[in-house]
Amino acid sequence: MTSRLGPMGTTGMHGPTDRGVGTVRAVLAVPNYRRFVAGQSVSLVGSWTETIALALLVLDMTHSSVTLGLVMATRYLPVLICTSYAGVLVDRNDKRHLLFLTSGVLGATTLAVGLTVLTHTIALWQIFVAAAVFGLMTCLDNPARMAFVPELVGPELLRPAITTNSILANVGRTLGPAVAAFLAHSYGLGWCFVFNAASFALVIIALLALHTSALQPTRVVARARGQLRQGLAVARTDRELAGPLVMMAFVGTLAYEFETSLPVFAEQTLSAGVDGYSWLTTAFGIGSVAMGLILLRWPVTGLRRMVFVAIAYAVAMALLTVSPTVHVGVLTAVVVGAASIAFLTTGNSTIQLSAPPQLRGRVTALWTTLFVGSTPIGAVLIGVIAHHFGGRAALGSGVAGCVLAAGAGLVILLTTRPRSEAISPSERDLRTKRSSPGSTRARQCGTHRRSCGSNASARPSFCAWPRSPTCGR
Repeated sequence: MTSRLGPMGTTGMHGPTDRGVGTVRAVLAVPNYRRFVAGQSVSLVGSWTETIALALLVLDMTHSSVTLGLVMATRYLPVLICTSYAGVLVDRNDKRHLLFLTSGVLGATTLAVGLTVLTHTIALWQIFVAAAVFGLMTCLDNPARMAFVPELVGPELLRPAITTNSILANVGRTLGPAVAAFLAHSYGLGWCFVFNAASFALVIIALLALHTSALQPTRVVARARGQLRQGLAVARTDRELAGPLVMMAFVGTLAYEFETSLPVFAEQTLSAGVDGYSWLTTAFGIGSVAMGLILLRWPVTGLRRMVFVAIAYAVAMALLTVSPTVHVGVLTAVVVGAASIAFLTTGNSTIQLSAPPQLRGRVTALWTTLFVGSTPIGAVLIGVIAHHFGGRAALGSGVAGCVLAAGAGLVILLTTRPRSEAISPSERDLRTKRSSPGSTRARQCGTHRRSCGSNASARPSFCAWPRSPTCGR
């Protein structure tokens, strides 16, 4: 953590982990954090289970990829358009209360869809309404959830708490499709939605079980004009924020569209069919979980390390792109899964650790916009490339995205300084005054000014500030 976040110098971003404090074991020993992360972990698996089930449901009802694209656009366009302003709302309100709201609405909506699927009364318009509700609630839920984590633990545990939460979130992203496949095959698509509704109930139970007296809430920001611009300005001037955000813009748009590129690559390029796609997806998940466990022990943060991770991601994607057979593809998919979760976790942890507490909601909202909100753009772009040039070209676009991200991050790293090292004009003037003749008297005068109380007669003769009724100033 950078020094501008207060007394957190022990969590600086100069090493992969901190000795003595900040271990994963210490984080999980915090009751509030343990309860919260347990509910969230199940809920994130449930959300990805519903995402897969929704796609299968739309295709089963309409047999139209165009309709599926429209549903997904309805689901993710609100995230692209509204999340930045939602981050302002997160900073203005109690984050725990916002999570109650989003979890309740999302749980009720997905339960309604699940019941209509099970009773065979589902209609297409209901799916569009549910997709829109999901998008709007995600705008609030994602930044509120990320910004709430620092309120659960003390400053010395902030780094491992954020890293652990980030890793578990991305592991949930990997396990969700597997759960969806099992439930859909064994019990039917409707139970995927019911499972997700139950997971939101667990989130609400976990939030109710938190000891509010042990929380360390960030001061709620009062409503004022220009707060969205303030968040953008901070993200622009701090390289530990600007770097990850710019890098995610490239990677989120071009590399994280595996739901579009992998099926084409498996079925058409490798001629491996649905089984080949399943093997690639499973291998991807194995790599993600394995890397998640490694990062739990040795967390990595900071723009410099993120650049190296992006380079490794590009190499892994390139190896997958040129795989001649499905067997080689499965092996390289493990590496791609590992690099994928490493990039996500490093970036997510870096921006949360770098963001000022009162701006954390706005900054994490920008990350959500670039990661989740880029889906409508990236999916269409990768789909067009796959349609015209094949699966290798679609995956090759991901390689290009990683290379562009690494290049952009390197440029920002070499051409800018950390925000904590920047010296403002007022600070520079102050340092000049302190080094000039008479600075000793100035400090003595300043000391008296702070401590004189009502004793105006004790004021040194060389102090020249105006007098006031309380302190001879």
